[in-house]
Amino acid sequence: MVAADGVLPLPWLDEPLARALQTQRGHAVLLQGPPGIGQFDLALCLAQAWLCEDAAGARRPCGRCASCRLVQARSHPDLLVLLPEALRQALGWEEEASDGAGEKSGKAKPSKEIKVDAVRAAVGFAQSTSARGRAKVIVVHPAERMNPISANTLLKTLEEPPGLARFVLSSGAPEALLPTIRSRCQALALSLPPADQAEAWLAGQGVARPEVLLRACGGQPLEALEWSRQGVDAAAWTKLPAQVARGDGSALAAWPLPRLLDALQKLCHDAASVAAGAAPRYYAPRDLPTGASLERLTAWYRDLHRLAGAAEHPWNAGLALDALVQQGRAALAA
Repeated sequence: MVAADGVLPLPWLDEPLARALQTQRGHAVLLQGPPGIGQFDLALCLAQAWLCEDAAGARRPCGRCASCRLVQARSHPDLLVLLPEALRQALGWEEEASDGAGEKSGKAKPSKEIKVDAVRAAVGFAQSTSARGRAKVIVVHPAERMNPISANTLLKTLEEPPGLARFVLSSGAPEALLPTIRSRCQALALSLPPADQAEAWLAGQGVARPEVLLRACGGQPLEALEWSRQGVDAAAWTKLPAQVARGDGSALAAWPLPRLLDALQKLCHDAASVAAGAAPRYYAPRDLPTGASLERLTAWYRDLHRLAGAAEHPWNAGLALDALVQQGRAALAA
């Protein structure tokens, strides 16, 4: 959201926000691009601009009017944010659980889907009268998390939106959305921010050697910041290839299995690139072991890809780590 001083939360969002406000003509926008670059932040900035009561709102939200302050406080009566239960706390939007969709027993695992009850509540919200007379805005993030029933429930309202209703859908996997959903939204393509801008922002967040983590995360600065906050620093990343090549997984014991699988897939990708004579993507060339067989690396990548689909399974963490590291040691052997 745009703060009272008019500054956007992420500097690289300024251009796409201006582009969206200049080109948007319909009632629904689909923000699509790689994850980890601030799609949710941009969706909120766009919603804030539509609700802004200052004359500048058509160009960008002012950040100072009563409506902007309500958005900043996450209490605007004409803004509804649809998120999976599993993302609400991380994104600071726990209030949206008040629609009843998030009321689960304390032992239940938060859902990663946007459920149909929440979408039905959003449809009712869109059909109600605007409290402040500007618009009724519904933000859906990530839109691909709507299950088929939820998506079809929203579709009718996207086809025939009530008077002041407007929608912002953000998605890192737009191909997973129903074609009928995509066809009713004006698409705005997002790209990775310039590396120097992302590195400067990460340095301002206290990330040491930000260029290493930014490369490790495929140029996605928000993902790099999350890694840093969870204890994965540049030193740990650069040491990982040599540790796996030695069969030493002791430094990886605290990593969640999905994070470990992602790291090993990236290591395998770069080792295979070097074996094929191509440039690595996630590591500096000097950090990678050499001499590995491309055939073994390809077989390892297939195994990792298969396991990634079951990363949320309650595996025995110690046994899984040991097996994965030994597989990597065999695949990386010269």
